[in-house]
Amino acid sequence: MAINLDIKPITYALLERQFEREKEEILKTQLTVLESGQYILGETVEGLERDIAAFCGVKECIALNSGTDALIFGMMALGIKGGDEVITPANSFIASTSAVVHVGATPVLIDVKEDQNIDVDQIESKITKRTKAIMPVHLTGRVAEMDKIRELAHKYNLFVIEDAAQSFGSKYRDQYSGSLGDVGCFSAHPLKTFNACGDAGFLTTNNEDVGQQVRLLRAHGLQDRNTVIKWGYVSRLDAMQAAILKLRLGKIKSYIEGRRKNGALYRELLDSKHVFIPPCKPHEYNQFQTFVIQVDHRNKLQAYLAEQGIQTSVHYPIPIHLQPISKDLGCKPGDMPQTEYQATRILSLPVSQFLQESEVVYISEKINEFFSKRKYETLS
Repeated sequence: MAINLDIKPITYALLERQFEREKEEILKTQLTVLESGQYILGETVEGLERDIAAFCGVKECIALNSGTDALIFGMMALGIKGGDEVITPANSFIASTSAVVHVGATPVLIDVKEDQNIDVDQIESKITKRTKAIMPVHLTGRVAEMDKIRELAHKYNLFVIEDAAQSFGSKYRDQYSGSLGDVGCFSAHPLKTFNACGDAGFLTTNNEDVGQQVRLLRAHGLQDRNTVIKWGYVSRLDAMQAAILKLRLGKIKSYIEGRRKNGALYRELLDSKHVFIPPCKPHEYNQFQTFVIQVDHRNKLQAYLAEQGIQTSVHYPIPIHLQPISKDLGCKPGDMPQTEYQATRILSLPVSQFLQESEVVYISEKINEFFSKRKYETLS
């Protein structure tokens, strides 16, 4: 593949630019933690938890090792177990479904709508006597249609577990992601908009008992250093990552506005005859964890952009119900037509707040050029 050497490559996440901008601040936070001698949990983590809870408008935030642990512990704290069913979309990262399996419950997969979020019109038909929860995934940062989901949860006495891994800072009817269900489960993986420099996650809730149960689960079930009152695990956020997150929480609104500005420019510049971008609804405020377009000739476009020095990604090329591990779920090709259709067409473009306007223009020009000059006809 011939790379265009006339331009500087544009990496997908631009984490190197983020570190360069924040280098002095980050190193200062790490030195402070190292000098404190308090590396696991402690005051730095507790301060972060209070700040996140205040930001999201909830009573409780519990810092964990990952968003996956947040999903697992959240379900455990709600009493979801073997024999139960949890309704969740087929279009997500595997962690959404695997968390359900890990607590012994059965995932019931649902197709999505054109915006890649769970098709709420299909949920009710999947509810049975075994159903205990609905787990919407706020994919790309767009919050799922929570009015309908909460209405169904109330009608059938179900829990709502927000897989909010990609949506910290997004809103639905002016209410923050993570405050709309019984629990909100977040990832702060380096690729997230609100990101640490390693694995990290947290759970939000207004249920103080759930918060207490999750705190026990993350630390071996220890009530104090020597007394175990619950069989638990190890999922403690270390203070060094917490310090980075506390620093970046103070910048999160500017991060989001930068991503939204880039997203708006893409919408303005990309040719809608060839590129579909799910429209934003008036009651949505999407922080654009990913900016996903849907196109024909996706693989050829991705290869062409790579030749132009533009790194892109696909989230996710193999739907959960078509993964080898999912055979036991009883799904087959054709069961999730919209998810399967999108899986061949979705492409995530760089959208980082550290992306320059000129780079958004350049990426858009190259995508439009690919279609207008029918470049796909010359690529194998």
